[in-house]
Amino acid sequence: MLNRREFLKRSSAAGAILLLPGWIQELGASKLTPLIILHTNDIHSHIDPFPDNDPKFAGQGGLSKIAQLVNDLRKQHPNVLLLDSGDVFQGTPYFNRFAGKPEFELMTQMGYAASTPGNHDFDNGAEGLANMLPYAGFPFLNANYNFSGSPLAGKIEPYKIQDVNGIKVGLFGIGIELNGLVSPKHYGSIVYSDPYASANNTARLLKKELRCDIVVCLSHLGYSYAEAKPDDKKLAAASENIDLILGGHTHTFLEAPQVLTNRIGKNVTVHQAGWGGLRLGKVEFGLR
Repeated sequence: MLNRREFLKRSSAAGAILLLPGWIQELGASKLTPLIILHTNDIHSHIDPFPDNDPKFAGQGGLSKIAQLVNDLRKQHPNVLLLDSGDVFQGTPYFNRFAGKPEFELMTQMGYAASTPGNHDFDNGAEGLANMLPYAGFPFLNANYNFSGSPLAGKIEPYKIQDVNGIKVGLFGIGIELNGLVSPKHYGSIVYSDPYASANNTARLLKKELRCDIVVCLSHLGYSYAEAKPDDKKLAAASENIDLILGGHTHTFLEAPQVLTNRIGKNVTVHQAGWGGLRLGKVEFGLR
């Protein structure tokens, strides 16, 4: 008997199936406990679908359509966890007029379990984000920003443990370097730390000390860059105790989650779901 449950990873995106080596025969076993992780990123205030005159996405996307998909999946599956990887703000008149309130209220109604702040979530400054957090009935998580002395001090935690009908899921957030993306007057005294070290320290705590069954990183680093700047693929390669990285920032439409190898030779899955509510990401785990 293992101290933590073993698990299989399956992805329903584009019909792909991802299996951890050695456990292939368990996929069809009736004793597996399913966990369905749904995720969004870079919503950019698209509550409604794109307008009918949009040259590329007419009538598509939007949180309102995502909400219906989530409701349908919850009717089909008992263990559903809904997550977001940042940049909820900025992109439609909803944000210009209401500063993020309707986005957070709708996400709360949809039952999001957690999000992480993206660079555009600071577009009204740290104070603007802090003022909107009371409308979010879910936590924002970040492990590599120090918020001390900022309006967000004590309002964003590094991690959260979510119990999903007995499945212990460790969640934490990792953010991009704000300098160069966000005006210094908007991020103020927030201090950025190395995302790989912060992620590994937090994942080790969640997996080894707090005994989580699955560890999920909500990342707003971006999927992949040719240059040396941090991204999700490099984070996966540098990690040890992360099982799943749900990304944002680069608006990458991955047709299926990518299975990469971490620094100790184990699999870590990376996924990103485009932007604007045009996709709802889905990753499925089976635990025994």
